[in-house]
Amino acid sequence: MNDPVTALHATVSAAVSGLTGGEVPELGLERPGNAAHGDYATSVAMRLAPLLGKAPRDIAQLLADVLVADPAIASVEIAGPGFINLRLAASWYHQALSDMLSAGAQFGRSVVAAGDEILVEFVSANPTGDLTIGSARNAAYGDSVARLLTFVGEQVTREYYFNDAGNQIALFGQSVQARRLGAEIPEGGYPGDEVGELAAALDLPDDASLAEWTARGIEAMMVRIRGSLERMRVTFDLWTSEQTLHASGAVQKAIAQARSEGHVFEQAGATWLRTTSFGDDKDRVLLKADGELTYFAADLAYVGLKFERGAARALYVLGADHHGYISRLKAGAACLGYDPERVEVLIYQLVTVSGERMGKRRGNVITLDGLADAIGVDAARFFLVQRSHDQMLDIDLDLAVETSSKNPVFYVQYAHARCQSILRKAQADGLTTTGTGPAHAPEPQEAALIRRLAEWPDVVATAADLRAPHRIVTWTQELAADFHAFHHDLFVLHEDEEIRAFRLSAVAATGEAIARALDVIGVAAPDSM
Repeated sequence: MNDPVTALHATVSAAVSGLTGGEVPELGLERPGNAAHGDYATSVAMRLAPLLGKAPRDIAQLLADVLVADPAIASVEIAGPGFINLRLAASWYHQALSDMLSAGAQFGRSVVAAGDEILVEFVSANPTGDLTIGSARNAAYGDSVARLLTFVGEQVTREYYFNDAGNQIALFGQSVQARRLGAEIPEGGYPGDEVGELAAALDLPDDASLAEWTARGIEAMMVRIRGSLERMRVTFDLWTSEQTLHASGAVQKAIAQARSEGHVFEQAGATWLRTTSFGDDKDRVLLKADGELTYFAADLAYVGLKFERGAARALYVLGADHHGYISRLKAGAACLGYDPERVEVLIYQLVTVSGERMGKRRGNVITLDGLADAIGVDAARFFLVQRSHDQMLDIDLDLAVETSSKNPVFYVQYAHARCQSILRKAQADGLTTTGTGPAHAPEPQEAALIRRLAEWPDVVATAADLRAPHRIVTWTQELAADFHAFHHDLFVLHEDEEIRAFRLSAVAATGEAIARALDVIGVAAPDSM
């Protein structure tokens, strides 16, 4: 795949290598914030000064003399202590646009492909009630991270792990039975409306055993949870239950494995894992003195199972109340003999909702379905990943449904719809022109739009590497702004065939780019609005 920015980077690297005899430091090649400083700028001359023993401006001049001879570079200017400002030739823009159109939906793919399997576990809420807005953020963020990793060529498996064993599950089963029989819910049980709805719908006789109520209740709740997630365009490859870990002997196997590695010890009648040897703040109990296995024993078995399946990396997405899990999961993997760096834990912060529409939401708990009902799936997914996962997030429900440029998801989707409208108009008028109009010298608005489009490979690679889908959101908003400025200031269906060809190609590339970016965060790109 041809990447126009990478090609420019290679040009500058070659010039630097010619001066150094092969050594090329970080170029610092970037788009200046001020357009007056050129299309791209590099500070590499200042990094070369200690190596070459020359003044940065002198080095910058030597590089400028080489770079200006490249047909893709129109001019080179030296500024300040030795910054090199590059202005690109019209040919660079035409080639960049042609490359992007040729690549289409594949533009930017496989830029950091490693091919190793990454197992991404996210949501993993217990089957005791409907998914809440916290799980909604987990779902949107986790799925977007999985989509990002897939886009850049990683082999991704999505997994949902649920607790179907222990006291809370027993309370859930008792609550389902009580709701069906009209009895009092046990203390600490589940009074939610969804539990009553589920109990009423179960095809069970009133005298069914508690075990049957529990098993069928969990099964029905998991169906509800799957439905809610699928509505949000979130699917999983694997569904793993805690109960299966116990039934398969995986928990005892993990304890035995950790014991063979020398990390299990007995104290006060209990069996412990010495996780402090690997950075945990305290050792963890695996088997209590009364013979009951702890939740961590299942967690230990689960992290081992991930690697036994062949995962190169186990990536967990957990809520803010699980911060302590980072060290204990890594330590658990180390106690089993695995490299703890293969465990990655992403912690997302709390999410709240606000706005007048908040008053129309029932009760104190906002569910995933309730959020989708209030603002729609597209807005929900967009807003849930618009901030970094390590920042608290508030969703303004009123803004999320506003049909104006103030609403970022509307603003971006409208840009895509406008692209498609222009292309349909051109086709209807018989004006569709192939090629990019090579004789046309791009106007500033056109050049800005193409440079933004050309950023995509670096943007998506960085977002994947940092597990940061909010960077995709930011980029789509910037792209939409550049496109709206382009469309406002310039007439796309120009009478001049060369100009029209270039602008229609830019419109087509923009539409493709918005659709590609929105798909990475699970948001639709409508053709009309």
